[in-house]
Amino acid sequence: MSMTRQVTIVSVACLAWAAPAVADELRCDVQGYRAQAGLTADLTEEVLTLTWNGDPGQQVRLRLRVDDGTPTFDEIAVHDTSGVWTTVARDVTLEFRVVTGVRRMTEQQLRPLRALGVEITPELIAEKQWDAFWDAPLDVPGMDGRGRTNVGMPRTPGEIQRATAVWEVTGCTVATKGARLEVGFPGVRLGLFTGRLQITVYRGTNLIRAEVVARTNAPSVAYKYEAGLSGLSIDPAARVVWRDLSNQWQDYQLGGAVNDDPVPLKVANRIVIAETFGGTISAFPPPHTFFFAREVETDLGYGWYRKDAASFAFGVRQAEGEEDPRYKANFALYSARPGTWQRMAVYFHVGTGDAAAARNAALAFTRGDRFKALPGYQVMASHFHMDLGQRLLESGSLDTKLPDLEALKAAGITIVSPTDRPNGDDRLEVLAAYYEGARRHSDRNFLIMPNEEVSTLLGGHWDILFPKPVFWTRDRQPGQPFVERHPIYGTLYRVGSPEDVMEMVTRENALIYMPHPRTKGSTGYPDTVKDTAHFRHERYRGVGWRWGMGLDLSERRLSERRVLPLLDDMNNWMADVPTPPKQILAITETYRKRPGDDIYANNPVNYVKLGQLPTPDDMTDLIDALKVGDFFVTSGEVLIPTYEVTGTGTHRTIVADVEWTFPLDFVEVVWGDGATRDRQIIETTDLPPFGTHRFEIPFDATGKRWVRFAAWDSAGNGALVQPIWVE
Repeated sequence: MSMTRQVTIVSVACLAWAAPAVADELRCDVQGYRAQAGLTADLTEEVLTLTWNGDPGQQVRLRLRVDDGTPTFDEIAVHDTSGVWTTVARDVTLEFRVVTGVRRMTEQQLRPLRALGVEITPELIAEKQWDAFWDAPLDVPGMDGRGRTNVGMPRTPGEIQRATAVWEVTGCTVATKGARLEVGFPGVRLGLFTGRLQITVYRGTNLIRAEVVARTNAPSVAYKYEAGLSGLSIDPAARVVWRDLSNQWQDYQLGGAVNDDPVPLKVANRIVIAETFGGTISAFPPPHTFFFAREVETDLGYGWYRKDAASFAFGVRQAEGEEDPRYKANFALYSARPGTWQRMAVYFHVGTGDAAAARNAALAFTRGDRFKALPGYQVMASHFHMDLGQRLLESGSLDTKLPDLEALKAAGITIVSPTDRPNGDDRLEVLAAYYEGARRHSDRNFLIMPNEEVSTLLGGHWDILFPKPVFWTRDRQPGQPFVERHPIYGTLYRVGSPEDVMEMVTRENALIYMPHPRTKGSTGYPDTVKDTAHFRHERYRGVGWRWGMGLDLSERRLSERRVLPLLDDMNNWMADVPTPPKQILAITETYRKRPGDDIYANNPVNYVKLGQLPTPDDMTDLIDALKVGDFFVTSGEVLIPTYEVTGTGTHRTIVADVEWTFPLDFVEVVWGDGATRDRQIIETTDLPPFGTHRFEIPFDATGKRWVRFAAWDSAGNGALVQPIWVE
């Protein structure tokens, strides 16, 4: 469809600014554009104007031009209940910066492969390096003396490159995609990357997504990026506003000296706001894909501003390393596999209100950085190395309040499953403190479920979840009893083989999950043990879902290269076994935390079907719900409150209720036949933000063994239910 060409009438308010001295003629490919109510694009010789229905009762207008190859926001304006167009910003441009280093496979990944007798070849390293965890490409020389020497160390300063986007734009593309408009500006160079700038707007919200979509053919690239707006006018009304980590308002009124470099800001909820002559612009990153895996959630300063001579800039950033030297060897950055299109995104939300209103509007997309309470569900977060038992003993009182638990509870989590690892001579004493501490710090609305991570006997690492306190050791010798009576702790298990482990978990109604499959100390697992009796046992429930290890910004789904294919592989492996399907359990695997840490952004959770919380002495209901798959995993923005497969025989229907905040991208039905996997994707770009919808998807069960459902939004967030067998 051809685009209407017209001259846009400029409002009186806009006449206060001089027109740009030189604007390039704007040649746009509009074949993918189709006009629709509340979402239009108009092209003149020099300006592309996007106009759309935004937040309730508002319209937004974005005028785009190209000046000497540089895409420019000629105007950002909002039409609200006042009845007039208000210009929020004019003549501003986008900034993107990138820092690249060399991705290396880690010794932690190599160690289990060597133990399995796997030949370490250049081809294997090239394949496995992308899932590195203990890698810090910007840490030179990177030799920390703790056995974490990676392939090809030490690092050198010459490996690190820094670049700012170079704009060489000569035209654009305009496409309608459901209820959104996508404008592409090919001709961007960003260090090792080349590609395009893409601007996306969505009917139903004042949200604007700006991203460099680019690729590199260089090998072993790890990177981080920064993004923002520059050229904002300094006038008496202008300032940069944010909440600090104690949740107090702070501002910079642009009265200081010119900055040479961006000023990092530790901002609560990753939101930094520019107040302008006409309103506000909030900048924030995608809430989860922005974060590669770390061992702590401390805020490293995700906002920035810079005062220039006659204007200012602001946006989002990633630091170049950890502040705490204990964790500096793990700052892995994003992975950029050669030829993949990396999406380096920032969001802007525009409005005519004050900073408080702007912040609330931005926070709505992450539900206030709090996991929403759903009737009939409990929110469970798992695998935190907080050393609960040991720290309580060291404090001198088992009643000592630990900030870790307060930070997690504040995020809306109702079940916390720490992962202690007491392995010394005082193991039983620490276990006793762990269990008693869980009792004392649980409440009617908050449960601590002790969990333990083990790295012997079953292959790779594994977590064990008990429904009640159980005392056990891993030191059983030939001829030593499996169960004995301890004078202090009562029943004591001594295990020394996979058979012992599975007998104990069967007797005690426990469950096992592998926390970080196919990477770290579980590289090569569970694939290597997939045919063993213990892996095929009904109590070995599955693997952990944490997306940051090997994060690749070309992925449409969280951990779509490492964990999600494994979920499907496992159920194809198990297609002939009469046990419940294998699952994924959302985990975090971080260490100590405190209020002010970015808990929400770095913690996937499980919504478990439980009407009320059990007690720490009897968590049978929780174990039983996990065992049969009565839970879904989510990043928090997308929820699946109800799900079922109806019908009989070959004619089935997938029925799922989904709710979301960011505009939804697609839902999918995934299935397997015992050997292969396939899927049906239903695009949902026509649906509005902050929506709910019941999906009823016909499903032909012929030849299928299992099926699952998932939903993913436009910011890379998502939720998925556990697979079920197709009878």
